Amino acid sequence: MAAEENTRTSNVIYIKEQHKKHEKFVTRGSIFSPSSFAKTKRLKKLGGEKEKMKTKNKTLALVEIAVVLCSMLLAALPAIAAEQTTKGVTASAIITTASEDDYVLGIYGNANEDDTIDMRDLTYVKLIFFGERQETELADAKYDGEINPLDFVQIKLIIVGKEKELTIIDTADRIVTVKKPLERLIVLLSPILEPMRSLKLETDKIVGVGTYIKEDNIYFPEFSECQGLGSVSSPDYEAILELHPDTVWIYARVGSSSSYEKIQNTLNEADPTITVLRIDGYRPSNHVDEIRKMGYILGKRNEADEFLDFYNGVMNTVKERVEEHSEEDKPTVYLEWAPYKTCGEGAGYHEKIMLAGGNNIFSDLSSYPTVDPEEVIKRDPDIIVIVARGNSGYESDDITELTSLRDEIMSRPELAEVTAVKQERVYVISNDLYGGAQHFIGIAYLAKWFHPELFKDLDPKAIHQEYLTRFQGLDYDLDKHGVFVYPEPS
Repeated sequence: MAAEENTRTSNVIYIKEQHKKHEKFVTRGSIFSPSSFAKTKRLKKLGGEKEKMKTKNKTLALVEIAVVLCSMLLAALPAIAAEQTTKGVTASAIITTASEDDYVLGIYGNANEDDTIDMRDLTYVKLIFFGERQETELADAKYDGEINPLDFVQIKLIIVGKEKELTIIDTADRIVTVKKPLERLIVLLSPILEPMRSLKLETDKIVGVGTYIKEDNIYFPEFSECQGLGSVSSPDYEAILELHPDTVWIYARVGSSSSYEKIQNTLNEADPTITVLRIDGYRPSNHVDEIRKMGYILGKRNEADEFLDFYNGVMNTVKERVEEHSEEDKPTVYLEWAPYKTCGEGAGYHEKIMLAGGNNIFSDLSSYPTVDPEEVIKRDPDIIVIVARGNSGYESDDITELTSLRDEIMSRPELAEVTAVKQERVYVISNDLYGGAQHFIGIAYLAKWFHPELFKDLDPKAIHQEYLTRFQGLDYDLDKHGVFVYPEPS
């Protein structure tokens, strides 16, 4: 079983820096002439869209008509072309795609493939429609196989937060269409539920949770009366179906993804109206993307932006300072989550070490291997990090578990000559911080241990307290409760 599976907070790993676009554009005139509007109607009919529209309720039809009419006030393509010719400005200078950027928001309607859906996407999809741009993967906002004015409507609705459905690419690389608004969510895993709470999702929209969430009265007290639905390894399918959820949220790829595919397929076969969404909630490498998509799916975009400002403030501070060091200046690290069980390339624990500015001595291995003590001695780490998975974190006010783990490492005769032991650079961190949605707090602690001279002003405990109070809404005083790290960084 993977080291980060079936714990409240699970794992984490690597995050890409987000790049915002700041291009501005000005449009004038009308995008539709009477003849082009008639052409649009004929295209809808030929494509079968007229018949499809008949099935929509009257309210949505009126909204769509209104949006199309509003779009008539936008810049006409000839006017744009004329203005660009006059000023000698190319279209690529006005509307660009995100080909040079690291991050693309995986939601259909993101026509220019940047990190958001806005008026630039509306203009870009019109340029595609009139043959002035190549079609991009995400331009088909309605996800119906063609670019037409219905995509204009959908993008406009997404911008104002009134869309009735949204097609996304989830973390398991599945294309999923979500019917909105969501009213009955089932969430089996805390690393998924915790970000929802950061986004201030209304509690009454969660109709069922994993059993261990229900039983966690300290961290998830508001769900103690919620129906427990088993675990991802053994979900209560009958109970899930009886709750008639609109969505069920599970992991994308913790350990073997086959178990999550089984849940997904079983639910879809039993009730095709249930949408299964697969995200992780714990990996730094996709956490920002998942939070942004949650914001769109749950109608909490402003809340997502607020949380990401906080999250990225921590992650970017660590990243920027760590980059000041060469690889040779970074300490070598041995991580252990059980006796001689460590982590390698592809594991969440490994990537977290790297983000904090360390070099994993077993980066040449993969996943969560068991290693020979002689190999640890041979590779002679500068630092040893122990992940506490027992009586620690929010569940305990007794530091004994953490001190015992450290003492056990320090007293292993075979490790007596290892640099980390000789220099007493052996640290213990609770998996409550090292895994799950709180990974950015764990990374801050590791960075402080690894590079104390770079992070004298970084206060992981203060970050932790603000997160609990401001985003999790918990009345939990870290000065009075919980044991998370040992020894505390100076």
